[in-house]
Amino acid sequence: MQDDGAAARWVDSVFESLNDEERIAQLIMIRAHSNLGEDHIRKVTKDIRDNKVGGLIFFQGGPVRQANLTNYYQSISKTPLMIAIDGEWGLGMRLDSVTPLPRQLMLGAMQDSTLAYRYGQVLAMQCRRLGIHVDYAPDMDVNNNPNNPVINDRSLGQDKFQVARLGVQIIKGMQDQNIMAVAKHFPGHGDTDVDSHLDMPVIRKSRAELDSLELYPFRRAIEAGVQSIMMAHLYIPALDSTPNTPTSISRKAITDFLKGELGYKGIVITDALEMKGIAKFYTGGEEAAQSLLAGNDMMMLPSTASGSVDAIKRAIRRGQISWDEVNQRVKKVLLAKYKLGLNKPQFIDVNNLTSDLNAATDSLTKSIGQHAITLLKNDNNLIPFSQHTPGKVAVIAVGADVNNAFLQTIKAIRPDVNSYIFTARQSEAQVGQVVERLKRDYQAVIISLHNYSRRPANKFGISASERLLIQQLQQEMPSATVVFGNPYAIQYFCDAPTIIAAYEDDEITQRTAAAILFGQQAAKGKLPVTVCANFPYGTGIVQAPPPPVVKTELQHVKPETVGMSSQVLQKIDVLAKEMIAKGAAPGCEIVAMKDGKIVYDKTFGHFDYSTREPVTTNAVYDLASVTKICATTISVMRLYDEGKLSLDATVGDYLPWVRGTDKAGLRIRDVLLHQAGLVAFIPFYKEVVDAKGLPDTALFHAYPDSMFSVRVAERMYMRRDYVDTMHRRILESNLKPQQGYVYSDNDYIFLGEIVEQLTGKKLNRYVRETFYEPLGMANTGFRPRERFQLSQLAPTESEPIFRRQWIRGDVHDPGAAMFGGVAGHAGLFSNAEDLAILLQMLLNGGKYDGKEYIKAETLELFTGYNSSLSRRGLGFDKPEKDNGKRGEAYPAKSASPRTYGHTGFTGTCIWVDPQSQLVYIFLSNRVCPAGGNNKKLMTMHVRENIMEVLYEAMGRK
Repeated sequence: MQDDGAAARWVDSVFESLNDEERIAQLIMIRAHSNLGEDHIRKVTKDIRDNKVGGLIFFQGGPVRQANLTNYYQSISKTPLMIAIDGEWGLGMRLDSVTPLPRQLMLGAMQDSTLAYRYGQVLAMQCRRLGIHVDYAPDMDVNNNPNNPVINDRSLGQDKFQVARLGVQIIKGMQDQNIMAVAKHFPGHGDTDVDSHLDMPVIRKSRAELDSLELYPFRRAIEAGVQSIMMAHLYIPALDSTPNTPTSISRKAITDFLKGELGYKGIVITDALEMKGIAKFYTGGEEAAQSLLAGNDMMMLPSTASGSVDAIKRAIRRGQISWDEVNQRVKKVLLAKYKLGLNKPQFIDVNNLTSDLNAATDSLTKSIGQHAITLLKNDNNLIPFSQHTPGKVAVIAVGADVNNAFLQTIKAIRPDVNSYIFTARQSEAQVGQVVERLKRDYQAVIISLHNYSRRPANKFGISASERLLIQQLQQEMPSATVVFGNPYAIQYFCDAPTIIAAYEDDEITQRTAAAILFGQQAAKGKLPVTVCANFPYGTGIVQAPPPPVVKTELQHVKPETVGMSSQVLQKIDVLAKEMIAKGAAPGCEIVAMKDGKIVYDKTFGHFDYSTREPVTTNAVYDLASVTKICATTISVMRLYDEGKLSLDATVGDYLPWVRGTDKAGLRIRDVLLHQAGLVAFIPFYKEVVDAKGLPDTALFHAYPDSMFSVRVAERMYMRRDYVDTMHRRILESNLKPQQGYVYSDNDYIFLGEIVEQLTGKKLNRYVRETFYEPLGMANTGFRPRERFQLSQLAPTESEPIFRRQWIRGDVHDPGAAMFGGVAGHAGLFSNAEDLAILLQMLLNGGKYDGKEYIKAETLELFTGYNSSLSRRGLGFDKPEKDNGKRGEAYPAKSASPRTYGHTGFTGTCIWVDPQSQLVYIFLSNRVCPAGGNNKKLMTMHVRENIMEVLYEAMGRK
């Protein structure tokens, strides 16, 4: 961008070349409609030649004709024209031949704000290609009225935080491409049931109510530097109680509040002045004068361009506004034109124009669909359908007129699925016949709803016969319903057993929805609005991606086949039930393997003491410090094998940010042994909460964006730069090498960072690609909420401070949570079956299914005793060297000296005894719900006693 001096000189030069009327005309924008014919074009041409307008607004028409007209209009104008469009979902909203992008409500279902930024970029790229400088987008209204006839699915949703988060990203995406974004409709048009195109809506909320909801996204947009704000035609007595005074012509609302109290410095523009919300009170150009007097900088679509200039001149003569005030706004608009590049000639090349405008729409629409399409309910896990789904399946497209992309895609995936169409023209009398045929010939049906109205009037135009057919099928046979369009229409199908909100009805969204139905894609979206009591805001089953196939399944055998006693093993049942009865843990899963075969695999109890959710064998647990060996240590071993890491090297050799501190010289061997002198842990969270334990709002936001991107818990995202502060706190912590062995989380935070530095991959990605995926460990990884339903994840703590919520699927350790759920010391989640595979690989000397993962000699080194100061191996915990001779045994009296493993704070442990060819896994959530204060699992020695039973079953007692 040019320097400020050049901008000022250009503005002054243009300003001085204009007479008084021409200066006022810079504030007027009129319609440029290439479909309205030659009379309209002649009228626009006359207004431009007479210097009565400063800008044009595109409406309908073809892009090539519009481009040619724009080139002509710019060539005859005395000053460059600012060109704008109302393109909330791209130029396809207004122009033919351009494919529309999804409406904003579909974006509101996404949890990934980066796609909102990309959406803004594509809006901007389309505008730039067609010579447009301003797009009247995004819509920042919080749509908290489902009957809103004018905003509705144009909004990003009903949650102010989500609207602000995604809206700001759209703004940034546009303005980073030098297209002016316009936040609309200030101060908030979401809670209306009157269309301001037809009348003036009234909002009787208090100022406090407006502050708490409607105004929030606009405040965030102002903070983000939005270049323009559009005023709504709303009567809001809390801002201005003057009769017949909509906010768009209210000085109290614009000058006093928006520009004064909120400090907004950008361009303020009216909504269309031809709308009845204002036109019923003013016309003949007087509406433009009233808008200017109120504080607007630009007047959009007044009833007359020349009449508006004359009305504003009259207001100046009457002393209602001074020339100084008018000229300041003229220069403000000219400066905006300069910053948009209008100081240089602009010409639109019409070659390949339409294809260029459509170049990015398909890929973006597909990405949005993959992140937004929402699985609201899935009774009996009907979705995904597969080749193994029992019985015949049919699909019926309700409201479709032709064999659309949805039906075609299903046929391509499953040729045996038969397709039917039920049009809106068919009667209620035909419904029973269709239902009976489908019930007779098929065991399940897929129902899709198409081509209904986006607006709520008349039940969205969904006919009585269409509603009846869908409701009967949902009640009378296994069914999955996909609603293609405005999700508010789902209110008529809230008793559906299985239902998907697809938001749009274009071909790409139809194909994506079909892929989700048949397991080729995972549903990731969450409902951005409440549609009924069954489906409130935030509803959405986030599916796991299809798991990799396990190449070798572990065999379950009777204990006697490997020399163990079934009768003795029953003692484990007694110990587990006693643990639950005495409140040591609400439930658990216990797995034992001998000679590579599973001899014991049972679950006990429930996820919590409410006894509503029983523990199942696929339950995924927070492993806590078991992460240290099942993610970090095995990664270190692999890098050691590859010669990329030396045990005698130092932390400073691998981590540049540690150099120059007293931590740089710590040997990797000592770090693995927890004898490097680091403090045990640092309570990072205590530094980011106030005296009441509430998180600092300067560091945490309820929704993520480009700055607040570190997920700590539900609706709790930390500023990403605070991770650097946490690293600094570790570097500043006391170092006491003379203290000997001190078990420390900080050791493993360093090791996790070293793995990332050496591999160029985040720890979670490296360990997944190197171990979990090749081993077929589909249920193991960090950040499990990204892949699994919450019902599969064992809850941990009802945390009373810091996060102040029920922790389920987010890592229990607050430090690991502040690292975004991925850290070397904690954050890994898994189930017993996966851990059995990993531990059997270690027991096999680093091999599994014919593939070597870790060298046998490396395993021998790391799992042996490696310190004179403690019982530790390199990373691994081991039995006490004089195990059982001093009273209590650890991890069991009969464990051999070759045994290795680890425990976890949440109530987990894993142990491998190569001498006995034994693997023992114990998974519980003993911290649920009260946290670490419940010590009964340790004082009762539950894990140790169960392990000793395994040895007893082998005849060791």
